[in-house]
This record gives sequence, C-alpha cells and structure tokens, in this order.
Amino acid sequence: MINYLIVFFISMVPLIELRGAIPYAVANNMPLLQSYIIAIIGNMIPMPIIFFFARRVLEWGKDKPVIGGFFTFCLEKGHKGGEKLKEKAGNGLYVALFLFVGIPVPGTGAWTGTLAASILDMDFKKSVKATMAGIVLAGVIMGAGTKIIMLIASLF
Repeated sequence: MINYLIVFFISMVPLIELRGAIPYAVANNMPLLQSYIIAIIGNMIPMPIIFFFARRVLEWGKDKPVIGGFFTFCLEKGHKGGEKLKEKAGNGLYVALFLFVGIPVPGTGAWTGTLAASILDMDFKKSVKATMAGIVLAGVIMGAGTKIIMLIASLF
C-alpha cells in the first residue's frame, strides 16, 4: 500500500511526474496496470490548480525577494513552452499540447503543458483533454520503455 502512495505522490511532483513514478513502480515489482492508473490520477490532480492559479501566483511572486528568481524561471518556462506550441501547431494547438505532454522528454510534462495552456489562454476543457491524453501516452511509453530496460538488464 505504501508503494502505491509513493507512486501517487511522485507523479504529482513537477518535472518528475509520471515519468518518474512508472519506473519507480516497475523497479519495485509493482503491478504495472494498477501503478499506471495511480500515477495517471496523481499526475492529473494538480492540473486544474495549475491552470487557474499558477500563473497568478507566479506573476505575483516574480518580483519578490528570495522566490522571485524561481517564479520568473517558471513563468519563462511556461512562456517558452507556449510559444513553441504555437509555432509548431498553427491550428492544431491542442494536438501539439497532447504531443508536448505525451512524449516523455525532460520539461514537457503535464505541469509545463498545463502552465503553457494557461499562459496561452487556451480553453480549459480542451486543454485538459489534450493534457490527459498526453499523460496516458507518456505513461504507456514510460511503462513499455521501463519494462524493456528491466528485461535487458535482467539478461546481464
């Protein structure tokens, strides 16, 4: 039970998210399907909070001592992600958001995707659907990739 809670909370951590939770579950010999579902739920829970409040909090704190540098970094990361999405997507902005979140490379998870959607003033429901689909895709890729790596490692 404790391992499932760890998977849940790992998947909620910015930058680590589901991309760290799934390998943790596989490395601890947890059932993949249950771990996958828990990681997806944990990764999705912060999305509405990020979409509706993160930009406001970051803009408020960007000029404050101590936290200003970090808040500015987060805002710039969201702006950069949003601009990349706009450039590459054109009319397919939600498909681009799906792929941005779904292809598991550093810095392109649900946190960054949701912040970018908020900064771009994208429709909440459509961006949540695109981000959720991206999380599912990232989970499938991470689960399969981790299983393959574990299989190869067991051969040696």
